[in-house]
Amino acid sequence: MLEMATTPATPRGSTPPRSRAIGGTDVRERWRMSAEARGLVLVSAVLLAFGLATLYSASAILSMNEKHGSAFYLVRQLSGAVVGVVAFAVAAKVDAERLHRWAWPLMWFTIACMAAVILLPESIAPRVNGSRRFLFGSSFQPSELGKLAVVAWTAMMVVRKGESLRRLSRWLLPFGLVFGTLALLAALEPDLSVAMLYAVLMGVLLYVGGARVGHFVLLGLLAIPLLWQQMEKVQYAALRIFTFLDPGGAETRVGYQLKQSLIAAGSGGWFGVGFGQGRQQYGFLPYPYSDFIASNIGEEWGFVGLVGVLLLFAAYGLLGFRISRAARTPFLQLLALGLTFVTVITAYLHIGVVVGLLPTTGLTLPFVSYGRSNLVLTMLFTGILVNVGSSRERVLGTAATDPVSLAA
Repeated sequence: MLEMATTPATPRGSTPPRSRAIGGTDVRERWRMSAEARGLVLVSAVLLAFGLATLYSASAILSMNEKHGSAFYLVRQLSGAVVGVVAFAVAAKVDAERLHRWAWPLMWFTIACMAAVILLPESIAPRVNGSRRFLFGSSFQPSELGKLAVVAWTAMMVVRKGESLRRLSRWLLPFGLVFGTLALLAALEPDLSVAMLYAVLMGVLLYVGGARVGHFVLLGLLAIPLLWQQMEKVQYAALRIFTFLDPGGAETRVGYQLKQSLIAAGSGGWFGVGFGQGRQQYGFLPYPYSDFIASNIGEEWGFVGLVGVLLLFAAYGLLGFRISRAARTPFLQLLALGLTFVTVITAYLHIGVVVGLLPTTGLTLPFVSYGRSNLVLTMLFTGILVNVGSSRERVLGTAATDPVSLAA
């Protein structure tokens, strides 16, 4: 008689005990990761380790200039990494299908938190660099949670609407109201980059779910005049567009950050000037540890380093999309697709900005840029993807309660 055997997974939605007995035989249920899920864990670990090293190099001298220790930003980021690992472990073991039921509560909570950022006094929601995006100092950024809320809610609604998505009148009102609320709150912070990211996320999931391309073309044409009007009101957004279109003709104070970023990325050559040897960390480039950290990679690791980061995120995307294709339910397929897309597109937009291919957006580089909210949420996204890429199986026999026997 075999010491260990496996039986098919229990029905989704049930929450079986970790260990029990059936007919005198010990039983334990566990999640078994697929090859794609294991690969995603490996890629994420490499990105996290590289990100912590890059952050230290980009922030050490700046930190000392601010009268802190050289590892000030690294230590704070490490605290976020610890929380992120816990979030990853929990998400990898909790059935991601539960997000189908939690989609509305999560969306309402996100809207409430983003509204609190605008309405609460600055002692609770401080103004940082001219915008209000955080609660309780800089410990929580609700707009980051909004990425998960948008993906989960949109996936739930797409599954619920089904074939009716091919008719614009059947989905425009609910999606328009939710997106309009999120976009308004993001614009009031102001954070137009996040508002546009929400729009892209919703659009991708709606298109995959069956909405027609013509609908998006029509809505885009109608939105362009309104969007341009709002951008003119928010001067920094319009100035970023003009700087991108004419870098040489832009005012020095407006185009300075992009010019310094290009100097940093270009001075690295093929292989970079060496870890910790970059000059932009001496204060020439504003926020070299967050919004423009990829320029530090280009300077110290060179063209090869930037390409390596691009390939790592390409691997993350490939594994995430393969997990999405093999997911257990349509909801999980859309959820995995959305979480993979938001992580990869944010990374590529960030790198596109620092090399001058895109207007300045303020989007950070996942796993690498300083920001504990972003890091924790990125790790949470990865944990959810690992769960979607895993199957639940039942282990029978003495190995069910004997870890040594199970490992053997």
